[in-house]
Amino acid sequence: MRNKHVIAVLSLSLLFSTASVFAADLEKDMDALKDGLSVVKKTSDAQEMHTALGKMRQAATDAKQSTPEKLEGQAADSAQIKDYHAGLDSLIAQIDVVDQLAQANKLDEAKAEAKKLEDIRNANHKKFR
Repeated sequence: MRNKHVIAVLSLSLLFSTASVFAADLEKDMDALKDGLSVVKKTSDAQEMHTALGKMRQAATDAKQSTPEKLEGQAADSAQIKDYHAGLDSLIAQIDVVDQLAQANKLDEAKAEAKKLEDIRNANHKKFR
């Protein structure tokens, strides 16, 4: 009986430590997105913008591997998880639009399109944060 109790406690400890690792990873990805967007909005250098957008794309892609705390316990194929992934896919698609403009050295247009990144962020923060 005592061994079952010890195993249960260890299992719960592992479960919660894993969840906190995912939360830390997601927070790190969100910080990278925030930092990248700041660079995109302020820079006047196409290469710097391209680099920041690449980091943002990587962070958004990586964030799909994590689950927001608000959705913990949801099945991987639940409507809410699918909606979370769709939000990240939308963000990635818009990052690609902005990056194409940056690579074409159309910084004013890129910055205008980058405003949509904020809209996507704000809409998804309301749902999942």
